[in-house]
Amino acid sequence: MRNRVATRTIQEGYDVPLVITDDDARRLLSMDECIDAMRICFRDFAEGKAVSLPRVRYVVDTPNPGKSYYSNVHVGAVPSFGMACVRAGTHLIEKAGYEDNRRRMSNLEPFNWTVVILYDISTSEPVAFMHESYVSGIRVGATAGAAVAEIAREDASILGLFGTGRQAAAHLEAICAVRPIVRVNVYSPNRKHLDNFVARTARDGVEVVAVKQPQDVVRSADIVCCATNTTTPILFGDWLEDGQMVISIVNSDATGTRREVDNATLIRSSDIIVTDWDSLYANKQIELLEPIEQGLVGKDRIHLLGDVLGGGSGIKSGQDGIVYYKNNTGLAMQFAAAGAIIYPKLLAEGTNRLIPREWFASEQYGIG
Repeated sequence: MRNRVATRTIQEGYDVPLVITDDDARRLLSMDECIDAMRICFRDFAEGKAVSLPRVRYVVDTPNPGKSYYSNVHVGAVPSFGMACVRAGTHLIEKAGYEDNRRRMSNLEPFNWTVVILYDISTSEPVAFMHESYVSGIRVGATAGAAVAEIAREDASILGLFGTGRQAAAHLEAICAVRPIVRVNVYSPNRKHLDNFVARTARDGVEVVAVKQPQDVVRSADIVCCATNTTTPILFGDWLEDGQMVISIVNSDATGTRREVDNATLIRSSDIIVTDWDSLYANKQIELLEPIEQGLVGKDRIHLLGDVLGGGSGIKSGQDGIVYYKNNTGLAMQFAAAGAIIYPKLLAEGTNRLIPREWFASEQYGIG
């Protein structure tokens, strides 16, 4: 009985765990598929079927006085996809970068050591160890795409975009996938980054234009999207026009304070959409909590994305007011849903990146 778990696994012939690389994810997960997956998992979440706990981030000193160890962990499961996951991220960061939240720019390692472990919820066994970088970008963009598909005007054709990094590119792709975008006005204070972004995101039927001033991003846009690494507001509410949908992704948490929009943006918004209420409090997201506590924003104006995607909210961009989608946190269930699409495709095409399952099958306490 000592090898009961490992023996059962081998005898029943389960497939061994795979390693899913960023290249695998890029090949095997389309934006359209990811948008559909995000729609399903957030609906499940709103209905209490999916589970996704608030992420935990922490920083601890290392023997080197100039460096800190930074960790980012969260967990979740999506029964509709039969998949659960644990996402565990780890970096070394410079302390000077931590204080003003430049941790990604001051990352001392050229590699991302974050891993997502995918579990089959019907067997509780690990089925894959997945690289995080590509999926992290596409799942955030795809979630915004799902929100835009439900909320933004059907004829939305102009996108205003702040940012030129991975998240900006993913949001551009996702929004273009669900709305007939013909022009993207994009701004970054870094001209080199801006020119590179315009060149690499060029696509048929969509004019991507570098604008000189941040206000030019907002002017005449149907959708305004902030996808930056800023710590202070780059979008101001008095720039906005009635009928626009606004998106932002930067969040405060226990490791630092970050904002992409000012309080006027929240005040002007007739409806505010968030991904998760619990994370709002658990991660001390003051950019939303402070306006609520100050009475500037009523809780009755804040809605869960899953409820909106369920179709019963009636929240739509229109002629009056602003609808603001605040992606206030990434949720582990997004990785579980995306991984559930990638895993069977990689399994079917074959891979030599296999890990013997019995390596993970330790003895069950109290058995044998």
